[in-house]
Amino acid sequence: QVHLTESGGGLVQAGGSLRLSCEASGRSISTYSMAWFRQAPGKEREFVAGIRRSGDSTNYPDSTKGRFTISRDNAKNTLFLSMNSLKPEDTAVYSCAAGTFATSSPGAYYYWGQGTQVTVSS
Repeated sequence: QVHLTESGGGLVQAGGSLRLSCEASGRSISTYSMAWFRQAPGKEREFVAGIRRSGDSTNYPDSTKGRFTISRDNAKNTLFLSMNSLKPEDTAVYSCAAGTFATSSPGAYYYWGQGTQVTVSS
């Protein structure tokens, strides 16, 4: 069992930056691929970024590529998401997830955090 807790969300102006953290407990995240997803009110959950177990490979959708960076520190059992050039459309609840593959499909992930709110004002 892995328990995931996100932090670092908040209110930021468009063009600003935020860094989210996802701290794991219970088991080491080194055995899992990890990802960030987001969900805005009335919208489906959206894949934001994924990273393989060793951190040597990452993937992003076009909506976040070049602006967001996912990283992990397996020694500290923590996942990160650095977000730059934020836009109002990035406003959502951001959640981290652990699974076998760093895929964009939410169904591939076993463990989820509760999420942290990110609000980008225009």
